[in-house]
Amino acid sequence: MTKRTTALAALIALALTGCSAHQATTAKPTPVAAAEQKSPVEQRELSEGVYEMALSQQNGALYVATAQGFKDVQGGVVYKLDPVSLKTIGQAHTDLKNFGAVMDPQGKTLYVTNSLDGGISAMNVEDGKVLNRLMFSERNEKGFPYGAREIILHDGLLYIGGVADPAVIWVVDAKTLKLKKRINNAGKWVTGLLYSEQTQRIYAANGGGEILVINPKTNRIEKRWKPLGEKEALLLNLAEDPATGRLFVTDNSKAKTTLVLDINTGKVLKNLETGDTLAVKFNAKRHEIYLTQRESGKLLILDSNTYAVKKELSLPPHPNSLLLSADGQTLYLTVKQGFNKDHSTKGPDSIVRVPLAQLSQL
Repeated sequence: MTKRTTALAALIALALTGCSAHQATTAKPTPVAAAEQKSPVEQRELSEGVYEMALSQQNGALYVATAQGFKDVQGGVVYKLDPVSLKTIGQAHTDLKNFGAVMDPQGKTLYVTNSLDGGISAMNVEDGKVLNRLMFSERNEKGFPYGAREIILHDGLLYIGGVADPAVIWVVDAKTLKLKKRINNAGKWVTGLLYSEQTQRIYAANGGGEILVINPKTNRIEKRWKPLGEKEALLLNLAEDPATGRLFVTDNSKAKTTLVLDINTGKVLKNLETGDTLAVKFNAKRHEIYLTQRESGKLLILDSNTYAVKKELSLPPHPNSLLLSADGQTLYLTVKQGFNKDHSTKGPDSIVRVPLAQLSQL
C-alpha cells in the first residue's frame, strides 16, 4: 500500500456525487435513529469502500459501486440491492476497485470508474460480468495513472473526469469503450460533470475553482468560469434546475459553500451558507435541493425557491453520494466511515433510503 494510493483514495472519498472484506448482512434495515421509531428513513450497513449508486430501469434494482478496503484487499464488489428493502440480491466481485457509476438508459449496462488504476469498466447488470474495459494511458510525473473519477453518459458517449494537474476529460464510445477524444487543459482535478438539456452543454467542475463549459458537438471548452474569483475553491459536484436555468455547485473543502449560478452566464445568483457541502441533487417534482455535509454528518433538504432548510437529518459520520429515483420520490445516499492510521476503515459504510413524501409528513 503506497502513500500515493492512500492519498488518492482519500481525495476520491472527499470528492465523490470514494479494507478487509466485509460480509454484507441481508437483515432488514433499521431506522436511522433508534429514538425515532416512526421515521421512514432506513439505513443499512453494507460494505467498506462504498461510493456511487445507480438504478436500473430494466429491473428496478439499486447498484452500488464499492472499492472494498484500501489495506491488503484486492479488487472490489458491485452490489445489487432491492430498492425498497435494501437487501442484497446479487454481488459481482471485480478485480479492480469501483468508484463512480452511471447506468445506460435501458438499465442493462453499468459503467464504473476504476479510479486507482485509471480506467473504466462496463458491466452486464443481469449476471455481473465485466463486458469491456478501457485503461487510460496518462501517467503523472511519478508514473502513476490519472485517477478516473466522475462519469456521465450523453448521446452514446461517456465523459470521464481525470484527477490530475493539469486534468483531462476522456470521451469514450459507450458501446465499444474506444477512446474518441481527450479534452485537455481541464484545470486541476476534474471533479464534477453534468450535461444540461437546456443549454446542450457539458459542465465540469475542478479543484482550481473553475467551471468549464464544453460543447459536446465539438468536445471543446468554450468558456471557463471562476465564480469565486481569486478566492481559493475546490468545486465538486453539480446539479441543474432546467426550468429556471440555475446551476448548483458545491464546495466542502475550501470555500465551504453551495453556489447558485446562472447556467448561461456563470453569474453568481446566490451564495448559500450551507457549510461543507459535498453531493447535490435537484428535485423538480418536489421543488427541493438535497445536500450532503460530509464533515458535519448531515443531509440537508432545502426549499428550492426560498433556499430555506426544510429538513435536516443527522447521518454521521460522513454522508457522501446522492441518488434520486426517476419519479423524484425516493432519495438514496451513502454514509462513509473514516480511516484509521493504518489506512483501514473504522467500519462498514452504509446505504440510506429516504422516502421523501413520508418524510415530509413528519
